[in-house]
Amino acid sequence: MSAPSPFAEVFVSTHADALQRALALDSGSASNLDGEGVRIPGVSDYEIEQLGTLVGSAVHAAGADYELTMVDVSSDTLLAVPPAMIRALAELLAYESDEGEGDAVERVAAAWVDQEDLPFDAQEAYGYVEQLAKLAADVDDSDRQELFVWAGS
Repeated sequence: MSAPSPFAEVFVSTHADALQRALALDSGSASNLDGEGVRIPGVSDYEIEQLGTLVGSAVHAAGADYELTMVDVSSDTLLAVPPAMIRALAELLAYESDEGEGDAVERVAAAWVDQEDLPFDAQEAYGYVEQLAKLAADVDDSDRQELFVWAGS
């Protein structure tokens, strides 16, 4: 029997709800729980961080910190997306370059697949990047929401 392949689930939540979701995911009893989320097969938190760096470069916000941070000592699988990465992702959908470089989401997806050994192609990566950008745009600070990454297997 082979070990389950890793995946990352990215979702918008409050801190308390994110901890509950992480507990359910850790126990294997959750398959995309309440609330919207994007499950990306074959990636870890490292690939999500690399995506953040690519997104930051695409919207000319390079140099910011795109490292995911631990949320709570009770979970080593739940990580928070830094505000700079949330802003860059949210900006990506509407980003128009002065240099006529084409669709920013498409360029980031292609670069992500080229940079990392991902188990999907650029077309599928485009869907994931677009969904993540939409999630980031939905983060509502007034509701104390954040963007979280659960990375496990």
